[in-house]
Amino acid sequence: MRRSTQGPPHPEDVRGGPAAGSGRLAGVALMCGSGLANQSGAAMGALAFPVIGPAGVVAVRQWVAGLVLLAVGRPRLRAFTWRQWWPVLCLALVFATMNLSLYTAIDRIGLGLAVTLEFLGPLAVALTASRRPVDLLCALVAGAAVVVLTRPEATTDYAGIALGLVAAVCWASYILLNRLVGARLPGVEGSAAAAGVSALLYLPIGIGVLAHHPPSLRALGYAALAGVLSSAVPFLADLLALRRVPARFFGIFMSVNPVLAALVGLVVLDQTLEGVEWLAVAAIVVANALSILTAGRRPAPPPAGRRSAALPAPATRGHAPATRGHAPGADSATPQNAAPAHSP
Repeated sequence: MRRSTQGPPHPEDVRGGPAAGSGRLAGVALMCGSGLANQSGAAMGALAFPVIGPAGVVAVRQWVAGLVLLAVGRPRLRAFTWRQWWPVLCLALVFATMNLSLYTAIDRIGLGLAVTLEFLGPLAVALTASRRPVDLLCALVAGAAVVVLTRPEATTDYAGIALGLVAAVCWASYILLNRLVGARLPGVEGSAAAAGVSALLYLPIGIGVLAHHPPSLRALGYAALAGVLSSAVPFLADLLALRRVPARFFGIFMSVNPVLAALVGLVVLDQTLEGVEWLAVAAIVVANALSILTAGRRPAPPPAGRRSAALPAPATRGHAPATRGHAPGADSATPQNAAPAHSP
């Protein structure tokens, strides 16, 4: 028997009931957990930079994430269709590129400018997918606050700037592709398969780097922990979150990552924040809270048996019913004939 290629219905598609509100709150909790794990793992991975460098840390991260996600998701690869495989392969390429481009950009142009450039990705998703003025306002306020919090400095290192922009494109693609993979594959099979492919891509890179920079057990431990916290946990949490919230809201909410990074630095590394930085943190929190609290609620679809005579008849045999998927980044409850086309 051929299994279904459709994921669970998106709560944004079923408006007016408690499922929408509970799904949105669950999505917020997943995104908070993802961001906190990601920033904690990044702090662990940075401790291994002096020994194996950014490329070595990313390679170990991808290997560990691939093993963990394959064990958890247990994807049935032979059952995948090409319609399911191509977004998985694209997501694997994004996995393989995103962190390396960001870490290399940080090494060349500094943390503040690199993080600011990377945030252009989710900000672009939020701005292009939003249909409400309040969402546009929240995205712009959050973007401005991220700039204040990260304090980017001017640079003439155009290669570093280009790498930061590559990281931004990867993060936007991650949001859209993760949403598409979640719609076309059940459970976490798609994310697990993508992580496994990405780990394979890093085999020659990682072996070469570790051969030239022999790692210590401590450095490998830090990199492996970063793989769990900064790759495996966020991949799973983001996939599940994007089944519960629209992509434009996910894009706005990604602005909390610099906030979480600052809080982790405050608690773990004893790095204090200045007054203007606390104001930026407050602005990001308020912008996200406003976006959550003002999320529009559209009326629920009419119950079965109360179809209007003017509505079209059900699909005839040989034609797929128009109830498949939810367009990525769209905040519309209109059913689609095909799974969304998508994203980090």
